[in-house]
Amino acid sequence: MESAKIFLTDLKNSFKDLVPIIIVVTFFQAAIVQTMPENLSSIIIGLIIVAVGLALFIRGLELGIFPIGENLAIDFAKKGSVFWLLLFAFTIGFSTTVAEPALIAIADKAAAISAGKIDAFFLRMTVAFSVGFAIALGVFRILTGHPIHYYIIAGYILVVGITFFAPKEIIGLAYDSGGVTTSTVTVPLVAALGIGLATSIKGRNPAIDGFGLIAFASLTPMIFVQLYGIIVYALVPESAEAAIAVVEDAVSKAIKEESSFNLSNIFWDLLAVIKDVLPILAVIFFFQYAVIKKAVAHLHKIVVGIVLVILGLYAFILGLEMGLFPIGETIAFQLTSMKNDLLIYLFGFLIGFSTTMAEPALLAIAIKAEEVSEGRINQTFLRVAVAVGVAIGIALGAFRIVVGDPIHYYIIAGYIVVIAMTYFAPRYIIPIAYDSGGVTTSTVTVPLVAALGLGLAENIEGRNPLIDGFGLIAFASLFPMITVMGYGIYAQYLAKKEA
Repeated sequence: MESAKIFLTDLKNSFKDLVPIIIVVTFFQAAIVQTMPENLSSIIIGLIIVAVGLALFIRGLELGIFPIGENLAIDFAKKGSVFWLLLFAFTIGFSTTVAEPALIAIADKAAAISAGKIDAFFLRMTVAFSVGFAIALGVFRILTGHPIHYYIIAGYILVVGITFFAPKEIIGLAYDSGGVTTSTVTVPLVAALGIGLATSIKGRNPAIDGFGLIAFASLTPMIFVQLYGIIVYALVPESAEAAIAVVEDAVSKAIKEESSFNLSNIFWDLLAVIKDVLPILAVIFFFQYAVIKKAVAHLHKIVVGIVLVILGLYAFILGLEMGLFPIGETIAFQLTSMKNDLLIYLFGFLIGFSTTMAEPALLAIAIKAEEVSEGRINQTFLRVAVAVGVAIGIALGAFRIVVGDPIHYYIIAGYIVVIAMTYFAPRYIIPIAYDSGGVTTSTVTVPLVAALGLGLAENIEGRNPLIDGFGLIAFASLFPMITVMGYGIYAQYLAKKEA
């Protein structure tokens, strides 16, 4: 009975989270495009399935993913083996990233658009290795107690420095790679690992030291992919004409394949979700039984939680494919055909805000942030701050594509603002702000934003989808850091004023 009440509360909150998306899509469909969608019943059913999936996912996190992640961290800290802990961190990062659907989609598109110059498999291996390295480095930082901003600022300087040597064809892709690495299941597990570790080590603060692992996982792929691009474009002869020749067919085909929905594929789609989660489970249980050599506490609850996460994530994706993705991509295409730039920016802003408010990974982080900060961080305010940042980022990113400016000028300016704000923001908000950039680009946001960016670059004369189409995800990852630190600075100002 108690479980049913909790689930109904989760379901109510899920529907509330979807309201912004419904308002945005309805407004643009009715007031701007002025046509009713043919598959209206499918869209409504899809939204109901999304809400149910989100509720199941959150309940599964609370029962399974959060407890096992935190318990593993505590057990590793007790064991006192830095080698095994760092190896676990690397393996979690590598194994989950290799199987990440958003990364696979981006890598396949990059390979098609570059006419094979960028190899999808090697790109995925590069990103996966960089994420494994990032999680291990983040764990090392927690163990040593170093302030996170020293690492992040040094990383940003390195990213910007390499950008001036990287080929222009790889820059947007490299920046986007940092945004698609943190999956809906990986984020809660990695967050639980960091918080559990910070909780179990004397002298560490879970709010200050526990967050930040996701920020590392978003930063290092930008460095590694740019280095990969420098090597590839130095060794492989130029074939720009061939790349441009296949762009339209490759992008159109990729977008159509992503937006198509077939009920006969339900079983295989469920298997695909299970396949994405299996590497994480394999790593967890191997280290739990083979390294720590200890049985999992409350195993039945953990198993139920994992099953709920799988079912919830599957239902969530199924609902999106039935309703939101097709209509979102259709509206994006129709807006580019209308030749009204302001409407494109408005759509980018509103779709960025609404999809972020429904993002499961962000919800998971916000719940944990409120818990470990003992109420200093309000989860609703945090999510709104992140959503505003994503909205600004996507609108500005769409403007960049329309005017044709090089992406790295915008990104460099954004990083300078982030670095400057780091010195004014309260310490407890900095790691969460850095993490917020990584959790915004996950299950909901990536497909819609990628489709919008590539669609704009394909339909605007003089734009190259390989150079101009990628990069929106990078904007969606950067600006939440600014808005969340701004929220922290303002909250600190109010607290001092009331004192």
